[in-house]
Amino acid sequence: MSTATPKKTRSERVASVELPPGRWTALAHNLRRGPVLLRLAICALAALLLWTITGGWAPPLEYHLGEIPHRDIVARVTFQVEDADATEEAVEQAMDTATAVYTQNPQLIIEVKNRVLNELAQLAGAKSIDEADAAIWASYQPNLAEGTPAPTEKERAEQFLAFNKQLTEDTENKIATALSTVLKPLEQWGILKDLPREDLATSTEIEIQDAASPQAPVIKQINDVLLVNVRDQVQRRLQQELPSLELANRIFARLYDDLPATLTLNEDATRAAREAAAEGVTSVMKEYVKGKDVLAHGDSPIDAAEFELLEAGHTQRLKNLTWQQTLAYTGANFGMYIALYTLCGFYIYKMEPRILRDLARFIGVLAAVVLAVALMWLTFRYHRQAEVIPLLLFGMTMAVAYSQPLALLLSTAVTLIGVTAIGADLHEAVVLMATTAGAIIVLDSIRTRSKLLSVGFAAAGVAFFTNLGVGTLHGDPFSNTLQVALWLALWAVIAGSLMTCILPLVEKLYGVQTDLSLLELGDPAHPLLQELVRRAPGTYNHSINVASLSEAAAEAIGARGLLVRVGAYFHDIGKMLKPGYFVENQSAGGNRHDSLVPAMSTLVIIAHVKDGADLARQNKLPEPIIDFIQQHHGTTLVEYFYRQATDRRENDPDASEVDESSFRYPGPKPQTKEAGVLMLADAVESASRVLVEPTPSRIENLVEQLTQKRLLDGQFDECGLTLEEVRKIGDSLVKSLTAVYHGRVKYPEEKKAKTG
Repeated sequence: MSTATPKKTRSERVASVELPPGRWTALAHNLRRGPVLLRLAICALAALLLWTITGGWAPPLEYHLGEIPHRDIVARVTFQVEDADATEEAVEQAMDTATAVYTQNPQLIIEVKNRVLNELAQLAGAKSIDEADAAIWASYQPNLAEGTPAPTEKERAEQFLAFNKQLTEDTENKIATALSTVLKPLEQWGILKDLPREDLATSTEIEIQDAASPQAPVIKQINDVLLVNVRDQVQRRLQQELPSLELANRIFARLYDDLPATLTLNEDATRAAREAAAEGVTSVMKEYVKGKDVLAHGDSPIDAAEFELLEAGHTQRLKNLTWQQTLAYTGANFGMYIALYTLCGFYIYKMEPRILRDLARFIGVLAAVVLAVALMWLTFRYHRQAEVIPLLLFGMTMAVAYSQPLALLLSTAVTLIGVTAIGADLHEAVVLMATTAGAIIVLDSIRTRSKLLSVGFAAAGVAFFTNLGVGTLHGDPFSNTLQVALWLALWAVIAGSLMTCILPLVEKLYGVQTDLSLLELGDPAHPLLQELVRRAPGTYNHSINVASLSEAAAEAIGARGLLVRVGAYFHDIGKMLKPGYFVENQSAGGNRHDSLVPAMSTLVIIAHVKDGADLARQNKLPEPIIDFIQQHHGTTLVEYFYRQATDRRENDPDASEVDESSFRYPGPKPQTKEAGVLMLADAVESASRVLVEPTPSRIENLVEQLTQKRLLDGQFDECGLTLEEVRKIGDSLVKSLTAVYHGRVKYPEEKKAKTG
């Protein structure tokens, strides 16, 4: 039976040809991947947080306290605000006209009535004026009309007898009945001696509560209970109730001065009544008509009263928005978020892919954006122009953590979101972006503690002059423009000072090392370096030489030379655990590897990478330094012991096969340009020690061989080094090593003096 593959038809061959997916197909495929969906969900959450914090469903108020508008601001909607003065006047009037509460004591009226009846009984029992109590009888004398002469003794005696004659038993009963009838209303309503105090003088009524009875309070007109009016009422009613006018007049004369004030002002109840009256007053509203009433005048700063009107009008405007308008504004905000996400996302994808690969970094960047916008929104409400502080802090943080171009792009995005949220104008956005850009551009490296403060002063200068220029173009008054410029400059200096304080936190959160922290870390007095000197002085000397070579090589390609130098100090600290197994620490005695098989020697040599990383973590060295320790050998081959094992295999056919992977470092390969530089410098420095005559040509040949070997082995595949940069690194290493091994003048030996 034939096993040949069946021949395909032409149509089958055509159908079998599969072209790579197009751009949109590839994009759709990537969007369905789990990690991509997760990151998109985080972006959506960040957008939702921004929308919530900044009130992205409603437009902000366009005007601010102290702003100088170019023209009068007219009401955009009809609205009402409380007229505070009119409302206060209405409240005061309500309190003044509130019903005062008095407590009635009827016992005082009863006592007066009983006293009068007793006195009348005494007068009725007297046969003559001489037997009567003179004081009592005097109290029953009506006031004489003006010009009327006083009665004589005889006339007084006759008047007493006439009065006494009227006080028969039957008359006494009528008097008692009349007094009860006349005084009964007074027992219920009481007597008010004087008008209420000044704050109650406008009230026409009072509320009367019986102190001894739980009956409902009675509302009476003040005139009905005022003593002066009560006297007239008592006189008229006595005249009506008593049988003779003379009798009525004499009893009234007795009661005239003895009618007591039975009403006492209840302070607590009156205060409560006044407060209740005040609370019952509705606010007096003043209406501002759309397109007619001026809320703030142009060419003068908006004061507190005008700003309050603007806020009230804005609030009413928001209430008048339909759900369609709210939805449209919300959609516009999210559209801006999507546009900025797209712009920044493509840049990060092309230039900073590590942010997308590392979920923690990705979340950190988005969290910083949300925090910056939130702080801009909050600080703006504390003081206008203070929003530049969180914006500057954000821009400097991104520049320190990643790169200046990324910081510029993200700061621009944050500025756009922030000014939209606070309702700032375009010229204010230009000033904010210029100020932040100035700080980011100046922030190239941080080698001193005063660097960030100087960055703050540089940003202050940019803010000051940019605001002067933009304000002049905008037509703002020079005095106001100058004031705003000075405030911006002050906030910029404060931002630089704050960044100095939070720099250690930024380094820890984003896993970066500034030049300042690297200088502190590279101090020879560091405990790990001191221990390396004590245990492995040869390795320490090797590390110092590698640091010098790698720093110059890194700077030749524009990489961070200081970072490579500090990384070189620590890259071989793992050797201090077994220093005798490394050639630079071995004395003239025997080699410890002579007693070990090649595989075991390889394990000992390779172990210094893991030991060094463990030591670094134990002593809390930063991750970038640990990366140098783990990556400076990459996955290179331990050639010396690999060749020994190969030779033994060739001489002993029964020996097991040599597995090359067992003789390679575990890696990873260098992930950054700086790690690639350190790998080459470490290899070249070690190999140059065995050169018999380190001439420039031999050094150049050595560097070329080691470079080609690393290239062909793929050690630079993941660090981003280009062939041009590799060539520059090699040239720098050759120059540095040539300078180290330069020829020296041989001085003639000292000749001994001849003796005769």
